[in-house]
Amino acid sequence: MELIIPDIGLIFWMTISFLLLLWVLKKFAWKPVLKMLKDREESIDKALKSADEARAEMANLQAKNTELLQQAQEERAALLSEAMAMKNKMLEDAKASSKAEADRIFAESKQLIEQERVKAMNDLKKEVADLSILVAAKILKDELSVKEKAAKYTEQVISELNL
Repeated sequence: MELIIPDIGLIFWMTISFLLLLWVLKKFAWKPVLKMLKDREESIDKALKSADEARAEMANLQAKNTELLQQAQEERAALLSEAMAMKNKMLEDAKASSKAEADRIFAESKQLIEQERVKAMNDLKKEVADLSILVAAKILKDELSVKEKAAKYTEQVISELNL
């Protein structure tokens, strides 16, 4: 029964041992354990704050990324629009330039044709005059014996007729 009901001496020495153990723990182990727990708590708080800051920074970076992506799309659209406008302007300029060149060539051709027509008419008048002189000289041999006189007379008649 001694095991079930302890003796007073055993209780006394157990209490002294226990108090001595508490005093040793308090003296040497309690402060380091509490300091270690406090450090652990602070490190956990720092890690939580750091995680919150990282989460906030990540959200901020995502917002900036979305904004940059939108700006890039707007710039791309603006560049495409500008390129299309430039292409259309270049096409219009090319059309206008080719039309102006065609008009110039047409005008030059028309002027050249007109010059050739005038030259041909003058040649024809001269040929007709020469033939007329020959015919008239044969008919009016007596009156128009000199060819220079006949040429002057023919030119005067032609200018009066205004062919």
